[in-house]
Order: sequence, then structure tokens, then C-alpha cells
Amino acid sequence: MTTVSPTPQPAMRLRELIFGAACAAAVRAAARLGVPDALGDEPTTSDKLAASVGTEPRPLQRLLRTLACYGIFEETEDGSFTHTEMSRLLREDTPNSLRAISLWCTEPWTWDAWPRLDDAVRSGRGVVEDLYGKGFFDYLHQDAQESAQVFDQAMTTSSKQSARDLVELLDLTGVSSVADIGGGQGHVVAGLLEKYPSLHGTLLDLPSVVADADPRLRDGGPLAERARIVPGDCRTDIPVEADLYIIKNILEWDDDSTRRTLGRVIEAARPGARVVIIENLVDDSPSMKFTTAMDLLLLLNVGGAKHTKESLVRHISEAGLLVHDILVVNPYLHAFECTVPA
Repeated sequence: MTTVSPTPQPAMRLRELIFGAACAAAVRAAARLGVPDALGDEPTTSDKLAASVGTEPRPLQRLLRTLACYGIFEETEDGSFTHTEMSRLLREDTPNSLRAISLWCTEPWTWDAWPRLDDAVRSGRGVVEDLYGKGFFDYLHQDAQESAQVFDQAMTTSSKQSARDLVELLDLTGVSSVADIGGGQGHVVAGLLEKYPSLHGTLLDLPSVVADADPRLRDGGPLAERARIVPGDCRTDIPVEADLYIIKNILEWDDDSTRRTLGRVIEAARPGARVVIIENLVDDSPSMKFTTAMDLLLLLNVGGAKHTKESLVRHISEAGLLVHDILVVNPYLHAFECTVPA
């Protein structure tokens, strides 16, 4: 029977952390093999699971035993395995599934990039261009199309989950129009339009992104009459006037990009317009182990960075917006309530 280890002594804990790649690889292997989906509600032996997913029984048992040490699956006294709350999150059919993000954060390029973290820390630059001879997104879409598909799926899943939390949080009483700037496929604006029947919404993002916008917003969709889809680059121009502008997880590439995006919003908005900026923070958050790891991954792939509360407030204020409140969306996101000054 495998149990979750109690808090170890420092040397033992450091040894475990040094082998963190083994845990990440085990999560990836289980997800790719479909083990969480094959395991039902009853305890199942590794032999039966191996037959279901097409593996050898003994190596699969070793994989599951490793994951059970971290609370991902549980081994029973007779050597069978059962689900835990964490292992269920690796199923495709589970609400708030983390399967896609677990694959995205362990894609092949990450194993090339992580060993170069010291180079990125020395230079302050990403390492992907040195590794592959081109920028991250060019490499992803030109040379690693399977990873690009995993990225799209992970971002879509994550966006849908955070959109639900954001729609529940925001009070749009008195707001007649909302613009989601860099809003991806438009899950946030679609959710807000469903919540507020008199609201009109605009989705702005790159042409390749909005081409795959939420079907609810596109022609023939139930929200199409109140929705406008605008292809464009928010760092260059925001040809949208609205009562409320939403900016979510797009101020993390570099300082120049952040300044340009906020500047375009202020140019587009009328005085008194409301601006809500949603970001992961690397401080004052229950999920700092996750957000700080994502911060380092951003450094590696695009030379970007997650914000601290202070750094984001500074950027917002320097751009000319007034910050009124900071709200917790969920353990991973904060919302900065701002207005455009008169």
C-alpha cells in the first residue's frame, strides 16, 4: 500500500524536489496513457488497467505507485488503485479538468528549455530562440504543431474555467457595453452577455484567434446580435468604445507591450470608463508555487514575467488609470478595478 509521505526532513525534502521532473513526467504519462479515464469508481488492479490502456502491468504499477506518493491515485491494501480528488482532475470528463494544462506544462520543448534556466536568469531573455532558431510562437506553429494543439486546448480549458469565476464576480449593473481586449475566443464576454440580457459586447484579438471565436458570438449564435468580433492587435489600436474594458492575462510579455496595451485602452476609452485587469500574481496568492513556476516558464519561452501586486499597480498607474480596488477572482487570479480619469 502506498501512502502520501508526511512532511520530511530538509535533506529528504530537497531530494524529493530534485526529482520533481519525475513527478511531472509521471503525471504526463498517466494523462497521455488515459489512465485516469480508464479507472472507474471501483478499486482496480494494475493488471486490469494495463489491459485497458495498452501497457505492461508491472511498469504501470510502478507509475501509479509513484503518483500515489503525491496523492495522485491511492493504492489499497490489496494492491489495487483508486481515484483521489487530484487524479480525477486528470480525467477529460471532469469539470475543471487539469488534463490539458498538465500536458501543456510538460510538452517536449519544456524539457529542452528548463535546463537552460540559468542562461535565462543571466541574460533576462528567453531561451527558445537559441534552442530552435526562431521565436516561441513561430516555433510552436511551424515546427511543433502537436504542441500548438495542446497549447490551444489548455488555453481554451483554462479560459473557460476562469471565465465562469470572473462572470460570477463582476457586477455589471448599469453597464451597457463591454469590450474584452485580447479576449481569446471570447468566453468571458459570452458569459457576461448570457448573464446580462441587455448588455452588448465586443471581442478583440488577433485575426487567427477570433477566427475560432466562441460559437455563441458568431453569426447564427444565440448571442450574435449583441456581439461584435473585431480582429486586431491591442498593442497597436483598439477601435472600440465601451463602458467597461476587460484585460485578462495579456500584460505578462514585456514592459513595452504592457505600456502599449494600456495606452491604447486609454486612447479608446471615454473619461470615467471602467477597466478591469485580471492577472496571475507571484505574490499574495494561495497558488504561489504554481504562479511562480509559470513565471519562470514565461521567462524561458518568451522572456516574459508574471506581475507582483506592486508591479502591476505601478504599470497601471503610470499608464494613467486610477486603481480603486483589487479583488480575488479565484486562488489563481486577481482583478484590478480601475477607471479612466476625467
